[in-house]
Amino acid sequence: MWKRLKEDIQTIKERDPAAKNYLEIFLCYPGLHAIWLHRIAHLLYQRRWYTTARLISHFNRWLTGIEIHPGAKIGRRLFIDHGMGVVIGETSEIGDDCLIYKGVVLGGTTLEKKKRHPTLGNRVIVGSNSTVLGAITIGDGVRIGSGSVVIRSVPAGATVVGVPGRVVESWTPEKEELDFEHGNLPDPLSDIMKMLLQLHNKLEERVKRLEDQAERNRSR
Repeated sequence: MWKRLKEDIQTIKERDPAAKNYLEIFLCYPGLHAIWLHRIAHLLYQRRWYTTARLISHFNRWLTGIEIHPGAKIGRRLFIDHGMGVVIGETSEIGDDCLIYKGVVLGGTTLEKKKRHPTLGNRVIVGSNSTVLGAITIGDGVRIGSGSVVIRSVPAGATVVGVPGRVVESWTPEKEELDFEHGNLPDPLSDIMKMLLQLHNKLEERVKRLEDQAERNRSR
């Protein structure tokens, strides 16, 4: 148990440049407290102490602003950074070494009592205020841009942005160790507008050439 606690603290120290020391992390990181409380609630949930587990989850939400259903399965070294407003549903599954920012929702899309929340692979990054809905699978190493709404499964290594979420980049070996730059993501709508403007300029040039040729023909 102590090994896991130290691992959680070390993960934050390595991934957050604002973390100055281990005592600060231990006392002042609600994402860390939320994960610790969830582990207790999840253990009780597995033993069918449902009401007690939900009470701990409810207290967790009050204390940290992060709502994690006690039925959710969370892997090792999850870092919830600035976690206010994060919601993780009952049948959600999160792999190892994932990073989740504030306002992220892992939600369901059905009232049936079955698997209805997302499964995140290992090393997944979910940007601020993003929503991932349904029993979909987000592959290893996927990066979801801030404010995106993802409703379909995403292959490993992809970068997803937009509403609804679209794959704008795929994995390449040279990108494996790069940090996730939220302010430097491709914008598919912007790319489309650029293509339309380029096409418009080409058409204008062609019309101008045709008009000039017609004018020369009339003057002969």
